[in-house]
Amino acid sequence: MASLSAPTLLTLQWVLVAITMGSIWMIEEVDGSGGIGRQHREFDYFKLALQWPGTFCQRTRHCCSSNACCRGSNAPTEFTIHGLWPDYNDGTWPACCTKSNFDEKEISTLRSALEKYWPSLSCGSPSTCHGTKGLFWAHEWEKHGTCSFPVVQDEYSYFLTTLNVYFKYNVTKVLSEAGYVPSNTEKYPLGGIITAIQNAFHASPELACSKGSVQELYLCFYKDFKPRDCAVGSNIGLEMINSKSSCPKYVSLPAYVSSGLDGVEMNSFMDA
Repeated sequence: MASLSAPTLLTLQWVLVAITMGSIWMIEEVDGSGGIGRQHREFDYFKLALQWPGTFCQRTRHCCSSNACCRGSNAPTEFTIHGLWPDYNDGTWPACCTKSNFDEKEISTLRSALEKYWPSLSCGSPSTCHGTKGLFWAHEWEKHGTCSFPVVQDEYSYFLTTLNVYFKYNVTKVLSEAGYVPSNTEKYPLGGIITAIQNAFHASPELACSKGSVQELYLCFYKDFKPRDCAVGSNIGLEMINSKSSCPKYVSLPAYVSSGLDGVEMNSFMDA
């Protein structure tokens, strides 16, 4: 039997290590200029990022048709979707994993649901992975959705899957049933909010706050979309500290109220 060369042995050793560590499916990351960047291994879990519109919309200084904060009585009054993000257990994440450009026609049948539950809360056009500006949805698909393979196969599936997970794990309903409702006067215990979600989904969320108000809330899932703690192993304590470092012990869930911006008459966020 012929002996293996040193390079061949090194290659076999690398493959064995990779198999031991887990899946070795590799994805190409596309940088902002459209060129091929470094490669990434398959992600470890999903993070569903949700936005509290009352906190975001308080920053609104002018209105436009793309900003859901400008819809008056039809403005969102519950958590809306920021994105579904493939993440790694070490706190990093893959981004811009293929050259798949966002195609709005692919999600035309989902548009009404996306406008309501996954709207943009600003008038800006975020950057895409190809050095251009585009819709909020384009940014989320190109930066995060393209990294969700092999669980999610294409653009349509990414948006539909995210909507389904959002509906199934209805954070706004859970908090409302626990007595945590939008208010510009009440403050709620952070620990109570976390406990309510833990009791409902049997997993720990993460929260981020801005000036004492809940800004974003994150739910985490295994690849089969069963809930899991957002923190991992020895990081559980650290992640909870991080949540509390940006959120005080008592937090607000503000209801956005405006009498009109840039000539657009706007009603209370609570009118809907």
